[in-house]
Amino acid sequence: MRFLVRTVVNALALAAAAILLPGLTISGSDALADSIGDRPATVVAYLAIAVVFGVVNAFVKPIVAFVSTPLTCLTLGLFSIIVNALMIALTAWLSEFTPIVLMIDAFFWTAVLAAIIVAVVSAVLGWLLPDSAPERRAER
Repeated sequence: MRFLVRTVVNALALAAAAILLPGLTISGSDALADSIGDRPATVVAYLAIAVVFGVVNAFVKPIVAFVSTPLTCLTLGLFSIIVNALMIALTAWLSEFTPIVLMIDAFFWTAVLAAIIVAVVSAVLGWLLPDSAPERRAER
């Protein structure tokens, strides 16, 4: 259940970034849109990109964050924004191999601003949504 909630939160955060930034687009396949309709195809596209983004954040980001720890300390944590932008760029590259594509027109500005938007929206939604794990409630 927690994976599903995190996927929906990531999808909403990516949707906010795609709405606010003209250089970031998520496009689904035309065959999917013809079969289930435009709105459901858009929802599926955002959820699919959110799953790819979640996998990248789960497996690649800890390694990149560990390697970049000296630079992150040197910049007082600001380099973590660049690490998040790299994860969005990696998600865009990986999505090129699927029918649903995340496109970024310029790495630096679009990806960095998208990383900031995704981080803020994810933090706000994570704060608003209750923690649904029963074992965590039992520990409190």
